[in-house]
Amino acid sequence: MSPSSESPSAESTAPASPHDDPALARHEISVVLPANLHARPAGRLARAAAGLDCAVQLEFGARTVDPTGVLAVMALGATAGSTVTVRAQGPGAEAAAAALAEILATAE
Repeated sequence: MSPSSESPSAESTAPASPHDDPALARHEISVVLPANLHARPAGRLARAAAGLDCAVQLEFGARTVDPTGVLAVMALGATAGSTVTVRAQGPGAEAAAAALAEILATAE
């Protein structure tokens, strides 16, 4: 299946002022999956998430998981056309959320 032509939509929660601690930065991106979230994209996502310096979560429906484990990602049960939300908090939150969203947006 080819990657989705839709780009992830982003919603960012920035610190209250420029003087706030950047480690408290949060970023959230919602992605419509072009394919089911099976073992291969779940593995790519888990490897990428494990190497991040900030806290990340995936949300689908009423479920929220730590995406550093392949089985946790697969347990979300997200299928093609579903919307998955990536949340990141801490140093590099925006880049972390964007990187994971890119993996989700190109799942095959």
